[in-house]
Amino acid sequence: MNEKINDLLKRVEEFSPKAAADIEEFRIKVLGKKGELNALLEEFRNIAPEKKREFGQKINTLKSRALERINSLKEEYLNQCAPSESAGDMTRPASAEELGSRHPISLVKNQITDIFGRLGYTVAEGPEIEDDWHVFSALNFPPEHPARDMQDTFFIEKNPDILLRTHTSSIQVRTMERQKPPIRVICPGRVFRNEAISYRAHCIFHQVEGLYIDENVSFADMKQSILYFAKEMFGENATIRMRPSYFPFTEPSAEVDVSCNLCGGKGCNVCKGTGWLEIMGCGMVDPNVLEASGIDSKKYSGFAFGMGVERIAMLKYGVKDLRLYFENDIRFLHQFDSAL
Repeated sequence: MNEKINDLLKRVEEFSPKAAADIEEFRIKVLGKKGELNALLEEFRNIAPEKKREFGQKINTLKSRALERINSLKEEYLNQCAPSESAGDMTRPASAEELGSRHPISLVKNQITDIFGRLGYTVAEGPEIEDDWHVFSALNFPPEHPARDMQDTFFIEKNPDILLRTHTSSIQVRTMERQKPPIRVICPGRVFRNEAISYRAHCIFHQVEGLYIDENVSFADMKQSILYFAKEMFGENATIRMRPSYFPFTEPSAEVDVSCNLCGGKGCNVCKGTGWLEIMGCGMVDPNVLEASGIDSKKYSGFAFGMGVERIAMLKYGVKDLRLYFENDIRFLHQFDSAL
């Protein structure tokens, strides 16, 4: 018994760990529930009564020394691993990360969606990679139609033509193919055209197009819907005017101008002194477009409209360079925090 106590005490004194895990392993081996010290206590029960005092003191001394040695080694190891003063105060709270902001394009798109949602429009979505039928042919663009040149297209494949959609009108076609009238949807999304990038043009931009098809839909219905949108987006004093235009998929067609909200219609640099700003194109859906999607043009009529989200955002927030929307400069984006 005496030899075992002395041997264990010697090993405690001479123990030299190579890693922090060695210290914990040694502690369990010596002081653990099934450790060597407990084994000595089991033997202690069988010691003669006259020797229990002597061996009891030796076991207590062993236990105390083992605890001191293990705790000392743990503290020493922690000091070795502690960061130097040059690293600074590691308990200091970290500096706050700068948060981003909602993008003005997202803000305007959501506002447009909300305005037309109050008129009963639901959101429809479709793929950005499309085929010729949904982007052109179903919208009354014959193969050799000159209006195809109005939209310089990114083609991915030929025969059959697979392309990046040039407008979200393709979503309108897909909606008409799978849904029977009445139809009342808006189609927000990203579109692509092979255009030179400048302060007023980009090869990627965003559109929101709308479609309403039902019995007895008139041009007056379209005008009132667009007027409601203009007042909700640009203020109660906003007015609109419509100028005759041409689109293959609508007849009659019109361009819509809104009174300049920057000068109140008096004329400024933004509106080039006219007092008006162009915001969208619109028109009554051509009967050929309805028939191409399986809708009876003699029973149903409808109107469609489309606007560029960047254009609306430029007018609403006074942004003069369209390229700013794509740079994601946090200083630019934080200017729109108040619009959240």
